Amino acid sequence: MDETSAAQAAACWPLVASAETDGLRELAGDDGLTGFMPPAMPDAAWVLHSMYEHELGPFDMPYVEYRRAFLNSTSGGLEIIPGLDPAEVFTDLPDTFAPSRGEHPGPRWRRLRWAELARRTGDPVAAEGRLPCYTSFASLRDRGGWPLGITGPSEGTLARADWNRLIGILTEWSPQGADTPCLAYYTPLGQGAEDFDHLHVRAGRLGDAKALYDHPDEEWWTPSNFWAHDRSWILCTDYDLWATKLAGPAPLVEALLGDPETEAVRLPWAH
Repeated sequence: MDETSAAQAAACWPLVASAETDGLRELAGDDGLTGFMPPAMPDAAWVLHSMYEHELGPFDMPYVEYRRAFLNSTSGGLEIIPGLDPAEVFTDLPDTFAPSRGEHPGPRWRRLRWAELARRTGDPVAAEGRLPCYTSFASLRDRGGWPLGITGPSEGTLARADWNRLIGILTEWSPQGADTPCLAYYTPLGQGAEDFDHLHVRAGRLGDAKALYDHPDEEWWTPSNFWAHDRSWILCTDYDLWATKLAGPAPLVEALLGDPETEAVRLPWAH
């Protein structure tokens, strides 16, 4: 965690009344347990959460198979795949390095776009009638699970790079720019599912939103909902999904879809 950003976030994003979510509750028509999903306002697009691939990939071996081989090896120095350090791919073993979720995984990793993986596997980027989540890229599950050397998209939170870029686009588009008053709601599911009566809602400026990633009092990296106080645009990162919905005016949505650093798509069935 960036200590400077943590201190800035704590100072700039105080808690406010849970009732600030009442407008979202009316729009979404639900309790927002996994995030208040807004309708198109009047347009919408989905940011596909980033994934990365190791420079030695693609590998045919599923991650679970590689992990099993590593755990069953009699020598810690066993090189199952030449040139691949197990510490680069494991996130749950002792004495291995694991980057924080949401951060770039390291110098030997490159961004793997959903469109590229879809061309490779023959799966759709998003299956019709479904939202991007753990069921995406069904052919990979049929082959034994998520492949070694590809980091799956983060679930329920944006990667830091995606969050920062999205905040940049919103700042460029919003008439008040960095001074746009905003609110951030965090689902109780990201706080240990302990308190469902006092919702975590924070208020601040759009120009200070990047620091939210390091807020010391929020266990979840990015908010479940983030929106302009006037609700001219609303973000929803559902707790169970691999994508973030932006609902707002058509020019803003077009700016998002046209941004070369962001992979965003329209999902007509989830408009």
